[in-house]
Amino acid sequence: MTDLYPRISKEDAVVLLVDHQTGLISGLVRDYGVDEFKNNVLALANTAKFFDLPVILSTSFENGPNGPLMQGLVELFPNAPMISRPGQINAWDNEDFVKAIEATGKKQLIIAGVVTDVCVAFPALSAVNAGYEVFAVTDASGTFSQQVANAAMLRMAHAGVQLMSWFSVASELQRDWRNDNEGFGALLAGQLSGYQNVIGTYMGAKNDVNK
Repeated sequence: MTDLYPRISKEDAVVLLVDHQTGLISGLVRDYGVDEFKNNVLALANTAKFFDLPVILSTSFENGPNGPLMQGLVELFPNAPMISRPGQINAWDNEDFVKAIEATGKKQLIIAGVVTDVCVAFPALSAVNAGYEVFAVTDASGTFSQQVANAAMLRMAHAGVQLMSWFSVASELQRDWRNDNEGFGALLAGQLSGYQNVIGTYMGAKNDVNK
């Protein structure tokens, strides 16, 4: 029987961040506001950092109109493999990109990128064909419109790609609040303004008890 709830494992997952470039984000992402989108991307990136997941970065035509990678990603992952594709639209068509994934030994791919219907969908579908479990992070991926995003997500879902938010990725990796609850709470509070109130209330109550 097919597993209808494949869970992301910290031991078997790698994060792929494809074409989160300044020119593409400002020029093409219309299903999210720019600030919200950048926050979502950094939330996923910080989740990967918190859980110590390997990360692979990729760009296309970064010296042209697509622009450089988001500075926040460069700062978070200065030693991560950076695959600068000379022309391949589908990152999976780039031999170095696939080799970098294979080198991790992981079989679960968490992928996000710009744009959703091309730079996420194409490698996600290719990876499914290659036998990987693929999890596409929809709110850390952006495209021309919500309609285009919906069509891309439908296509991926039909092929077996799991669609998730960065928050659901983080929660599935955490599994249990008792696994470093303060560290996990700080991760959420750093990216979700509303959650800062939750953590503040919790810490205030905890300090009162300890007095």
